[in-house]
Amino acid sequence: MIIYRLAAIVLCIQFAASAQAQSGFHLIKKTVIGGEGGWDYLSVDQENRRLFITHGTQVEVLNADTHEKVGAITDLKGVHGVLAVPGTGRGITTNGRSNTATIFDLKTLKPIVELPTGKNPDALIYDKFSKRVFIFNHSDHTATAIDVAAGKVAGTVDVGGDELEAGASDENGNIYVNLEGASEIAVFDAQTLKTKARWKISPGEEPSGLAIDVKSKRLFSVCHNEMMMVVDAENGKIISHAAIGKGVDGAAFDPETKLAFSSNGEGSITVVKESAPDQFTVVETIKTVPGARTMALDTKTHHVFVTAAQYGERPAATKENPNPRPKVVPGSFMVLEYGMK
Repeated sequence: MIIYRLAAIVLCIQFAASAQAQSGFHLIKKTVIGGEGGWDYLSVDQENRRLFITHGTQVEVLNADTHEKVGAITDLKGVHGVLAVPGTGRGITTNGRSNTATIFDLKTLKPIVELPTGKNPDALIYDKFSKRVFIFNHSDHTATAIDVAAGKVAGTVDVGGDELEAGASDENGNIYVNLEGASEIAVFDAQTLKTKARWKISPGEEPSGLAIDVKSKRLFSVCHNEMMMVVDAENGKIISHAAIGKGVDGAAFDPETKLAFSSNGEGSITVVKESAPDQFTVVETIKTVPGARTMALDTKTHHVFVTAAQYGERPAATKENPNPRPKVVPGSFMVLEYGMK
């Protein structure tokens, strides 16, 4: 126990406040989208400069530079994730209530095919090594591999643990995914779909968002006990950890600026600077708004986007619902863009 405490103190010292200047992020633009329903992941289509935002039963599609609304992908059942797939002219969504994924045309935004997944498909990533999309099924122990160009399921991998959250690719054949319930990261092969390892990330608990620095082989796993765990992507060794805000869900890493981000539902983004593969410093906490728990990074502008809404009164607690959430103000759904320009 004494050894563990000393190690934890050393790790925390690495993240002590530094004399470096703040990263300088501030609000660039806020756009009220309106409409009804909850929200989850969002993503940037770098090639076509589009911002995809999941919202209830549809995906809002905006111009990533102006926030002008381009259109919407509709009639989706509990949409969680969305992304554009490079080189295919197609995008894909995960639909949690129908246990499906919808492939759509990037130009027309019309659906092409709906494919079966595991239970409650949630986060998803594109892996350029295998040219597959990997969908992480939150309510079972599988990930679904999709060949988007061919419009078909390429296979399923059993990672041996449930409550799959966000994933990441090392662009060299390895796929990583957070296992929220087990507080672990699972690793599997992008081609063979065989699980290679499962790593405990203690003292991190209930990991959600996951990002990677491919060059230095560092994973950034953000956890619900207010920690960002920095993990060696080759062997699962804990390199360090940082304090982050409450209610985290999203993570991102900018390979050019060497900044890692944690979007926290309390209304903040924690910014961590990677000065070296084993040296990390919290450089800023950006104030956002309550509910802004997921985010998307634009690697062209180095801006980050979050979505949220205004909240009204909190309903009275009941025996069935002792911790009710405050009601969302109708028509207040919005996207906020933060950057250093």
